[in-house]
Amino acid sequence: MTKTSDRARSSLSRTTDVAYIAVFTAVVIILGFVAIPVGTAGVPIVLQNAAIILAGLVLGARRGLFVSILFLLLGLIGLPVLSGGRSALAALAGPTAGYLVGYVLSSWIAGLIAYRSPRGKAGMTATLTLAGLVATIVQLIFGALGLMLRSGLDAGAAAAAQVPFLLPGAAKLFIIVAIAVAVHAAFPELKGRRAAR
Repeated sequence: MTKTSDRARSSLSRTTDVAYIAVFTAVVIILGFVAIPVGTAGVPIVLQNAAIILAGLVLGARRGLFVSILFLLLGLIGLPVLSGGRSALAALAGPTAGYLVGYVLSSWIAGLIAYRSPRGKAGMTATLTLAGLVATIVQLIFGALGLMLRSGLDAGAAAAAQVPFLLPGAAKLFIIVAIAVAVHAAFPELKGRRAAR
């Protein structure tokens, strides 16, 4: 192979990565229009947290991380990307600040675990479920820490505030794992690309 063809292939790979990141970021933003208020802590049930984890499951650690960072950067410049039409600046000043930090870490962690899954459907499903579960727990832990820091809740109250999210979280986990397994079955080259790691 010539250097020219290698450069062209590398350029195409980067362009494809940018497209994947942009599409997933748009999906995360669009899912911000769905929010169900629960509990007294002022934190709604949203689909964005599941989409962030799905980005890691499908795209891998690096591209999943870029999705969550781009999403937050858009919110930090004032765009209303979060549920309820809020910007990240407004959210960081409120009780949801910890969840946003958890978003960044959860997409990365989900991708790290997911991209070590075997190619067989059963093994892949088990690994992606583990990846999604760990990522969800990371979001809940950081969410509880944020409630302790921003709302003045003690550890017990902050942990109790996570309870309303457990059942919806399990349902979202089931859905995103099914989607991720289907995507990897349809596009096995996603896992084979070094750019995803």
